[in-house]
Amino acid sequence: MKRQFVVIGLGRFGTSVALNLSAIGHEVLVIDKNANAVQSIAHDVTHAVIADCRDEEQIKALGVRNFDVAVVAIGDDIQASILIALMLKDMGIPYVAAKAQTALHGRVLEKIGVDRVVYPEKDMGLRLAHSLVTANVLDFIELTPGYSVIEVLAPSKFKNKSLAELDLRAKYKVSVMAIKRGTDIVIAPGGDEIIQAKDELVILAKNDVLKDLQDKD
Repeated sequence: MKRQFVVIGLGRFGTSVALNLSAIGHEVLVIDKNANAVQSIAHDVTHAVIADCRDEEQIKALGVRNFDVAVVAIGDDIQASILIALMLKDMGIPYVAAKAQTALHGRVLEKIGVDRVVYPEKDMGLRLAHSLVTANVLDFIELTPGYSVIEVLAPSKFKNKSLAELDLRAKYKVSVMAIKRGTDIVIAPGGDEIIQAKDELVILAKNDVLKDLQDKD
């Protein structure tokens, strides 16, 4: 399902999130007060705006309250990060993710109701982008540009079917490396392995197949 995202702050992290969300095919509005940063990404996202998001009236004028997800990717200004996240939550945006510089910063963001606190050293922009739009992706580790190891909750359409029947390599060009089933792990499962409800598949795949491996809303 196509969603609308707003990314505030265009440092390396914010730019990575915005570009990957756009590449997946979602509508993305980026906002930063740095004109050069905004211009550099303008052709790769849906909308790019120069604005100071500490000004609540500017945010409201941009219609940000109508977006599905907001990502606060402000760099070193912790005070601005907290203020903007608080305003976004007050506006009623359904899901707000925010970058934290320190553990204390993260705890403050959690206290004001941020739905997901992101620590850049643990959550790359690419991983966050995919996890925000693909509900059944549990983890995402990029090996090389274009290819990743992905831990994904098995889609309902896979339930009670064998790997041979699903023929994932032919249909989706993915390889199932393991199946996590509760506390058990099936390593290098054979074609006769039946996918069960709540199975977690660890697969090697191209990034662009993620949209085919999710349950549709």
